[in-house]
Amino acid sequence: MTLSELLPSLGCEAADQLEPGLWPQRTQLGEGGELLFAGAPVSHLAARFGTPAYLIDEAQVRDAARAYRHALPEAEVAFASKSLCTRAVLRWIAEEGLSLDTCSAGEIAVARAVGFPAERILLHGNAKTPEDVKAALEYGVGRIVLDSLDEIEQLGSVAHNAQRVLIRVTPGVSGETHEAITTGTEGQKFGFSLRSDVRDNVDRAVAAVLAQPSLRLVGMHCHIGSQVSRVDRYEEAARRMIEVLVHVRETHGVTLGELDLGGGHAVPYVNSDASFDLDGYAQRLRVALAYECSSHDFPLPRLTIEPGRAIVGAAGITVYRVCAVKRGTRTFVAVDGGMSDNARPSLYGAQYTARLVGRRTKAARTPMTIVGRHCESGDVLAAGIRLPDDIHAGDLIAVPCTGAYHHALASNYNLVGRPPLVSVREGNATLLVPRETEEDLLRRC
Repeated sequence: MTLSELLPSLGCEAADQLEPGLWPQRTQLGEGGELLFAGAPVSHLAARFGTPAYLIDEAQVRDAARAYRHALPEAEVAFASKSLCTRAVLRWIAEEGLSLDTCSAGEIAVARAVGFPAERILLHGNAKTPEDVKAALEYGVGRIVLDSLDEIEQLGSVAHNAQRVLIRVTPGVSGETHEAITTGTEGQKFGFSLRSDVRDNVDRAVAAVLAQPSLRLVGMHCHIGSQVSRVDRYEEAARRMIEVLVHVRETHGVTLGELDLGGGHAVPYVNSDASFDLDGYAQRLRVALAYECSSHDFPLPRLTIEPGRAIVGAAGITVYRVCAVKRGTRTFVAVDGGMSDNARPSLYGAQYTARLVGRRTKAARTPMTIVGRHCESGDVLAAGIRLPDDIHAGDLIAVPCTGAYHHALASNYNLVGRPPLVSVREGNATLLVPRETEEDLLRRC
């Protein structure tokens, strides 16, 4: 039993504090239990835009982009468009000087719509469709990351003007994250394995690219997973990738000048989650690369990193309205959203925190389970959340760290319209993506 359970008044006081490191930096508690998001009262935003609603702090997205450029000014920083792909967000990213990691014709179309510089775009994916490749070639994206021998042959037959390409390698490094978001170990669908008994696959890939007059091999790529917090995992990946570049030089007589180390940097969703040490990462990565290159007399390659959710994840929150409270052996708080607007708990057990917003209460806090509206027992948004005993239908609940992979993974399960995305800056709100209506749904039915 915790101290706040023994002394409920302490639990009330704790509820009047925002969990450090989980909420966007410009989020504050206001009077009467109000939550101020980038200067705007959340209850007012809920009244104006309805619930559920995704809120994103534009200034924090820009701050995160600048932090990466400051930490590694010598590197190219590529934003993962898959994490949050809208015209406004990609415009912010372009203005902050970042590059863009895409994986579909649709993401390229959004980038093209805002005039994102084509030379700063990479196309990823383990199964690029003809439409994806056509979109990339038509727009003239800077680099295409090749993932299979079939892909090399297919791209080589349609590319022109010596399309710059990277080869994706599976480095055999675990990001020590959830299995569903691990991408750097054996048995993955991504890349060419470095395992000793199949390493000739990499040699075959290099030879295949070099044999294609329409392709220009410029470097190697790897990615070890998402939600990776341990910097030493990236150091190990860097060491192995320099060894690959050295091997290519010795075996094929080609010195490749680019190295994309991927990213997937962690952001905390609950208090127990580790944060990512960006400055430590930058310093240790520099040292590892410099040492390995010096040891092998290899020129330092141009570095690209892909922070993933770290640019937008912590900049967003989702606000819900309580529909019902059911008390029994467990207390369920049912809200007007769920797995259709946040698939991550159902996909791989992601954990979240949440809090009541819009009113102050002295009621004792007890553990409750926040569930969604969908016809699945697994539609659970957060469990063990300490909420006030007097919570009731009509109350507002806010969930932090929902800027990445929420809007992007949203679905129409049960034919529920997807929520709007609203940006807020200095108290001013702008609707970026409108809420889906029944008319929108009927167009697809």
